[in-house]
Amino acid sequence: MIFRHLRTVRHLMLGLLLFFAAAQPAAAQSLLRDSETELMFRDISNPLISAAGLDPKSVKIVLLNDPEINAFVAQGQIVYIHSGLLTAADNVNQLQGVIAHELGHVAGGHAIRIYDGARQATGITILSLLLGAAAIAAGAGDAGFGIIAAGQQAALGNFLSFSRAQESTADLAGASYLSKAGVTGKGSLEFFKKLQNQEYRLAIYSKDSYDRTHPLSSERIQALEQIYKKDPAWAKPIDPKLEARFERVKAKLLGYVTPKQAVTLYPESNQSIPAHYARAYAYHLGAYPDKANAEAEALLATSPDDPFFLELKGQILLEGGHPKDAIAPLRKAVAQAPDQPMIAVTLGHALIASEDSKNFAEAKQVLKNAVNRDNDNPFAWLQLGIVYDHEGDEPRAALASAEQNNLEGKNKIALASAKMAMAGLPPGTPDYLRAQDIAMVSEEAVKKDKKKGARDK
Repeated sequence: MIFRHLRTVRHLMLGLLLFFAAAQPAAAQSLLRDSETELMFRDISNPLISAAGLDPKSVKIVLLNDPEINAFVAQGQIVYIHSGLLTAADNVNQLQGVIAHELGHVAGGHAIRIYDGARQATGITILSLLLGAAAIAAGAGDAGFGIIAAGQQAALGNFLSFSRAQESTADLAGASYLSKAGVTGKGSLEFFKKLQNQEYRLAIYSKDSYDRTHPLSSERIQALEQIYKKDPAWAKPIDPKLEARFERVKAKLLGYVTPKQAVTLYPESNQSIPAHYARAYAYHLGAYPDKANAEAEALLATSPDDPFFLELKGQILLEGGHPKDAIAPLRKAVAQAPDQPMIAVTLGHALIASEDSKNFAEAKQVLKNAVNRDNDNPFAWLQLGIVYDHEGDEPRAALASAEQNNLEGKNKIALASAKMAMAGLPPGTPDYLRAQDIAMVSEEAVKKDKKKGARDK
């Protein structure tokens, strides 16, 4: 599947705002999903996840559509990678270094423990407020305001020190995971140097790291360089197969998020696979279907059975208004990669878009198999709902709508759809119980939204 925005995610970032430590919701970010990218994430991270003593089945590496060079862990065992970081990385080893560091946060439970640091800082501010207010009430206004200001500064320093300690811990943990997995730490150092250069360009470099949430890149480089150079994996070369996969993923991502930049970075004189990939996406998004199709054909000429090249060919045809022509390459892609449900969803979409009733039975089976493997895809539920509606199965169409809207955070619609499904499904059946679960979760979410709305007024 070509990169698809499936839903938005919100993460919490902690900051001291005025006198109080508060959790600040960041702007919603689009989640990007692509089968080839997620497969690469899995293969480069699983050895690191195992080295961290975590279960590879429980940890996810997720891509966000955000141009900033950043990665973070919010809550749970999910590592979020910004698209800007992936495209800024020069090789797969640099990306592995970032993932290893973030796994240090996951294994250390830092997303939860950060609240401890915030509470400590809050206690300092509240105490300074009380003392300052008492001084002001006693007529010592200047002294009172000075106490309050000093308290804020102390609280901020306390919180930033807590955060820096977590970053240093994650650095050391990440280094140990790379070592246990037999992966060189060169990429980690290279990426820190890249960040250090960015600090210089942004003119925010300071010799003193006290007022920063992270230790300065130079300090981290010095600390880690001694560790990495002693490690047996230091001289180990990058796996060429992983590097080739990384170059493909990076190129297709650039073609998707920055199509104009992609055609500049990968001119037509460049006939490599990554270049064809980047231009195919760029031309497709730029509404040059013939050029996009030619690039897809060039890729298939190098590897006719590559499921991701076939997927790209089918997607270009499907979104170019030729769903019937898209079916054949997508069927072949699914046959070549039966464990990739997102490709199956694209095939189901093409079968439905063909508007041929004969294709709906196949679409139903393909989509049901897809959601059984990956039920976290709202687009899949949307397409399955269309099939049920076509069959006149209103209860299951409503259940599919409930699944879709639940994933998208549309709680009112999810609740209404779940209730509609329950009204038509036999009580006690798996579908009925699933609708009941969604109804309960959505109803609770609606209540919370109402309470929050009342507080905000």
